[in-house]
Amino acid sequence: MGEHADLKLVSRLLKGDQRAFDAFFASNYPRLYRFALARLDNDHNLADETAQNVLCQAISKMSTYRGEAALLAWLFTFCRHEISKQRKARKRAQGDTPLLEDDPTIRSALESLLASTSDDPDTAVYQSEIAKLVKVTLDYLPSLYADALEMKYVHDLPVRDIAERIGKSAKATESVLTRAREAFREAFRSLVDDERQDDRTTLGAIYE
Repeated sequence: MGEHADLKLVSRLLKGDQRAFDAFFASNYPRLYRFALARLDNDHNLADETAQNVLCQAISKMSTYRGEAALLAWLFTFCRHEISKQRKARKRAQGDTPLLEDDPTIRSALESLLASTSDDPDTAVYQSEIAKLVKVTLDYLPSLYADALEMKYVHDLPVRDIAERIGKSAKATESVLTRAREAFREAFRSLVDDERQDDRTTLGAIYE
């Protein structure tokens, strides 16, 4: 579903079109469910609850959708926040070590490495391009930073496990992750800006 089709569907949803709602749910629930299931230790009940909560949240905030990203990518943003809440609640219930404060931008970018190829060609291309930029960014960083970020955001390891693997204390590992996030953010933003500049240069050459 392209950007135009996404906006058209959203317009129908805002008008209360029941068939649009049915199509919205049927198309996106399975994707959100699979996305959540892979990140919630294959807890089917929790993944189902998460996917339904996300769809309800998205419907209530549908008027804020502007088509700046694919509708599915917009829904994944809600899903990440919901999954983060579920994880933190479970950590507290288990009395585990609290998670470091997540950086949504970094988490979103790094999780693109795990994103399944979408049925939607536009979304698949978007995921592929983001994943390429993430890989280049990680290659650019010191290996310690890249490894720590992958363990934290891609493999979802707790800080104590990361500390054991890199041979540092938990406190030192938190400092490594903080510096790694800052380095990743700056490098990734620079690459994205370069890509946009290349696109503008190409477009300018075409229309000259």
